[in-house]
Amino acid sequence: DNSAEFIPKCRTRRRQEREQSGEADHHEGLSSDEELTPTEVDEFQKSKDNVLEDSRKIFEDVHADFCDIRKILLKFQEWKEKFPDSYCDAYISFCLPKLLNPLIRVQLISWNPLEQNFTELEEMPWFRAIEEFSDAENVCES
Repeated sequence: DNSAEFIPKCRTRRRQEREQSGEADHHEGLSSDEELTPTEVDEFQKSKDNVLEDSRKIFEDVHADFCDIRKILLKFQEWKEKFPDSYCDAYISFCLPKLLNPLIRVQLISWNPLEQNFTELEEMPWFRAIEEFSDAENVCES
């Protein structure tokens, strides 16, 4: 089977072509077949910008009490404190993930863990709000 010999020869040939043309954008270990052209990069960036712009508009007509995770969780905490039986009967702990999912997903649209300066999930405001709510839940149940 000559295919194992063919791959290194192709890489060597492409490396020599890049060196002769003075192409400095190549990163060793990446296949030039996988590299994006400047046009593809521009198209991707435009598409990404459009998605981010659209995501900012999703909750613009929603009352602030219903699009802020911390405020929503505060409402549930008040419910639990005032009407614990009703709160337990409603199985809120099972409902919250589905309720908060769209809010969290919108906040994660621009999150990219592969970027150098990305924010850790644990540092995001929604994560801290849920963590505080969970801690309060555990204190109440003890």
